[in-house]
Order: sequence, then structure tokens, then C-alpha cells
Amino acid sequence: MATPADWIAGARPRTLPAAVAPVLAGTGVAAYDGAWDDWQGVWWKALLALVVSLALQVAVNYANDYSDGIRGTDDDRVGPMRLVGSGAASPGAVKRAAFLAFAVAGAAGLVLAATTAWWLVAVGAVAVLAAWFYTGGSTPYGYLGLGEVMVFVFFGLVAVVGTTYVQTESWLWPALYAGIGIGALACAILVVNNLRDIPTDTVAGKRTLAVRLGEQRTRALYLLLVLAAAAAVVAVAVATSWCVLVGLAFLVVALPGVRTVLGGATGPALIPVLQQTGLAELVWAALVAAALIVCG
Repeated sequence: MATPADWIAGARPRTLPAAVAPVLAGTGVAAYDGAWDDWQGVWWKALLALVVSLALQVAVNYANDYSDGIRGTDDDRVGPMRLVGSGAASPGAVKRAAFLAFAVAGAAGLVLAATTAWWLVAVGAVAVLAAWFYTGGSTPYGYLGLGEVMVFVFFGLVAVVGTTYVQTESWLWPALYAGIGIGALACAILVVNNLRDIPTDTVAGKRTLAVRLGEQRTRALYLLLVLAAAAAVVAVAVATSWCVLVGLAFLVVALPGVRTVLGGATGPALIPVLQQTGLAELVWAALVAAALIVCG
């Protein structure tokens, strides 16, 4: 039977910065637009957006654990422990944990939709379906090389723009630019994860984007995504205030991971890059949000 520590490890807490970052960035844009002038009316919306984002991230992690585990993809895993693949928990238990996390995200999302706009329910439903069918179902799109696209859309654009929208009830260009930056770094996390797993994914028939591109081009893609995140900081600064350029300091955190990836590291040597990239994304969001709040 899986221990509480096993379940926490299965939730992959090192990926959670990717859930916090879009809410930080989106809230920063909302504050710059004046939404927090009456903070009592929006703080709880930001909190609920954070609950949605965190719960979806945990749900995705458990869902991937379940789906990859029953397919045998994790039988010879290099990365962090998986509950099903290691035999620590039954597939049914992990599936129920995923659905419980989806339910938490759905409940928080319904409150936001009821107090903002009901069409957000449709957005949330699509996000849940995208999370499940990443590795679930008969033809998971994560096995077809489309995982990065969906991560960019849902953990970048939708998460940031959605967070801003529920607080301002308006569409703002800086939110889109911030979504591009956050989405690029969220994709970078998945890219390095799939770079590490190229050998085992190839054997398992999992045709991720890294498998399709090959090792060298995947490493180049990682660098490109980090540079895109830097360009997004500049775009947000142009649309708001030049003090946002302080966000470029995220590169200090990102550079060790870039050096590791471009240096040819493989297997377990790439595991620290996951945490470094997640931290870089969180720093990106925190610095940009702080600049928007201060200079707004």
C-alpha cells in the first residue's frame, strides 16, 4: 500500500510552480489594470484561480501516472517514482485520486464561472478533457507529439488570460503576452522531461515531440523556449511599464538548466533541470507581477 509520502511524490510537487506561476502573472496584469484597487472584491477570485490551477496540475500528474502505468510506459522509468509503474498503488486508486483532483478544480471553477461568466464552464470542461486525454484514452495526444501544444495553450495562455479575466472581466493584451512567456517555460519543463525519456518512450511507442525531433533538435527547442520567455518579458514591458524588464532576471535561474541541456546531459542528469525550469517560471511570474503591481 502506498504511504502518504508516496502519494505526495506521485503528485509531483516539483511541477507545482508551473501551476502557481500563471496565476501570479495573471494577477499582476489585473493589478496593473486597477482590479485590485478594490482588493476585497477580487482577492478570493485570485485564490480560487490558484486552487483551479493547482488541482488541475495534480490531476494531470495522477492521470498521467495512471494512464502510462497501465500501458507499461513506466515499467523502466528513469525519472521520479510513479505510483502505478512502481506497484506502490493500484491503478484504480490512482485514477480515483486524479478524478478527486479534477473535482476540486471543477468546484472552484464553477464558483468563478457563477460570479464572472458562465461560458467559463466550457473552457474548464475543455481543460479537464485535455488533461485526461494527454495520456488517457485509446489515442492520447501526448503519444502523438502534441503535448507541448496543449501545455502552452492551457498552462500558459488559458491559465494567465483566464486569471486576469476573472478579476477584470476584460481582455488585456499584456495578459496574452504574459501567457506566452509562462506557456513557453511550461513547455520547456515538458520538453526536458521528454528529452530525458527519449530512450524509454521510443521503446514504449510513445511518440512525443522529443522522440520525433530527436535529441539535438529537442535541446535546441529547450533553448528557444527560454528565449521566447525572455522576449515575452519585453512584450509585457512595452505594453505596460519598462520596469517590468526586471523580469529578465529569471534568466539567472534558467541558465544552469540551459547549460545542462546544451551540454549533452542525459537520463538522471536531466532531472534537476525540471526543478530549475519550474523555478525559473515561478521567478518570471513573481518578478513580472511585482513590477506590474509596483508600477501600476
